[in-house]
Formats: sequence, C-alpha cells, structure tokens
Amino acid sequence: MADHDSRIVSLSAQQVRDLLCMKDVIRVVESGLANFSKGPDGGVVQPVRSVVKIDKPDGQTGQGFFGVMPAYSADDNILACKIVSFYPGNAKYKKATHMANIMVYDPKYGELKAIMDGEVITAMRTAAASAVATKWLVPKTEEKLVLGILGAGVQARSHYEALKVIYDFSEVRVWSLTMESAMKCADELGGVACLTAEDVVRGADIVVTATFAQTPILKKIWVKPGAHINAVGACRADWSEVDPELMRDSVIYVDSKEAAMKEAGDIIISKADIYAEIGEIVNGSKEVKTDPITVFKSLGLGIEDAVTGKLAYEMYLAKSTKP
Repeated sequence: MADHDSRIVSLSAQQVRDLLCMKDVIRVVESGLANFSKGPDGGVVQPVRSVVKIDKPDGQTGQGFFGVMPAYSADDNILACKIVSFYPGNAKYKKATHMANIMVYDPKYGELKAIMDGEVITAMRTAAASAVATKWLVPKTEEKLVLGILGAGVQARSHYEALKVIYDFSEVRVWSLTMESAMKCADELGGVACLTAEDVVRGADIVVTATFAQTPILKKIWVKPGAHINAVGACRADWSEVDPELMRDSVIYVDSKEAAMKEAGDIIISKADIYAEIGEIVNGSKEVKTDPITVFKSLGLGIEDAVTGKLAYEMYLAKSTKP
C-alpha cells in the first residue's frame, strides 16, 4: 500500500474486470483464507458480516438484505470494507440481485485510498474460494472431469471460469429453473443444458449449487461417491440448497465456522458437523478428508473482498505509473 496520498481512486466494474485475472484472484484468496484460519496468528481481524433485513421493499414482495463486511490483515497490510445489498426479488424485474462497493484504506493512516465496484469482485472471489477448496479436495488428474452447475446466473459463469483454471472438463452441464436460462448459460460455457437437476448431477465429479433456492434442489441419491460439491447459494439461516441427508453424510468444509453457524442454512437445518475451514487445509493445520463426498459451504468473507480489492488497486497503480 502506498504511503500518505490524499488521492482517492474510483474504479468502475469494467475497470475492475480489466485489471483482474482469475488466476491471480485465486492466488490471493487462497492466501487470505489460509491466514484467516490461523486465527490471531494469521493477523486477520474480521467479524461476521452485519446484516440489516429490509422487509417487503417498496414495489416488491419478499425481503432485501443490506450487509457490512470489514476486514483487516496486519500481515498483508490490508484494511478494507464491502457494503453490499442483496435483493433476490430483483431478478423478476431484470435488475441486479447483488450490488456492492468495496473501499480500500491505507492501514497506516486510515485514509480511504480507493472505492470500487464490488459486483465483479464478489463474483470472482466467491468462485475463487470454491476453486481453492476444489483444488485441495479433488485430486489433480490427467483425466478430464464432468462439471455440473445448478444455476445459470453470474456465479454459474464465474465458477466455470475459476474451476477451468485448475481442471480440464470433458463435459459441462447446466440446469436452471427455466430452460431458456440454462441454454443461454450452457451455450456461453460450451456446455449442455439439462432438463432436470438430476441430469446435471448424476455422474458429475464436481457440482456447483448457485441458485436462489430456499429448499433443497440437490439430492443425495444423485451424487456419486467421491464427488465434490461447492454450495454457494442459501446464504440465510433458514434457506437450504442441499439435501440435509447429503450434508450429514459428507465431509463438510466451510470458509468460516463462526459465520456458517450463524448464516449457513444448509448446515444449521441439517445439523451437519463441520470438519474444517478450508483455510485450515491450506495452512496445514488439518489433514484432508474426502471420503465419501466433500461439500464446501461458502458464505463469502470480508477478507476475500479485501485481498481482491487490494489486488485491483495495486494493479491500477502499477498500470497508471508505467511510462
């Protein structure tokens, strides 16, 4: 982070997209998760996100959520905060469901150094965290794998981009509530649209659940032994995407145990045991367990936004100072 400078950088979504590549985001998120799971020894201070619930937003049914996600890492010299609003009902109005901004500060002086669009970063860092989990939990192989994606939105696309950094896929299958959405997404990813969630999951090596489902859409009976699941939807305590029986009979990894016990409906409703934070696997404080099925339940952490936001800011500075 640069020393005292009163200039505040503003970065649009397109600028952030141009500055970041998925490989680099995976690298910094992996390091951030490892440090986070070291506890105080990792130098990361990050409370569970604070969320305000907005009942029946004007002109809508349902709820909206407004969250604040600060994070500080002494070892990485990072201080940042994400402000995010989540309005699931926006989808029917063809408006963004997630809207965010990330503010990057100078830890030395507490000055705001940059404010940037957070939607691109949220999409990339969430998928990067899943890629980190998959990298550690699915053995690297010369064989091409089958990827199944439940959902056809931003996270479906972002997860494909992240996972293909690590694996080659022989087939990519996509399912959505509407066949039109599934076909559009599958076409963009060079995959195939499936009529049912079961068609996506059976025989798949890696499964991504990235939907707005509030009740399970992924059943245990469909999942083959040895498969890995990245569960990134169901971010409320009373929502779930994954069959409770599947959760209880799998080895469960999370990004944050504290957050999972407060926010992860898939874990709270099923009463599944958490084996480890994925950062504990990365930093070597726990051994990998993969039998019979692994699930990475992701909620998204402020430290993921912080390290990615800092990366975008540093890339901007590097490019702007080139002769």
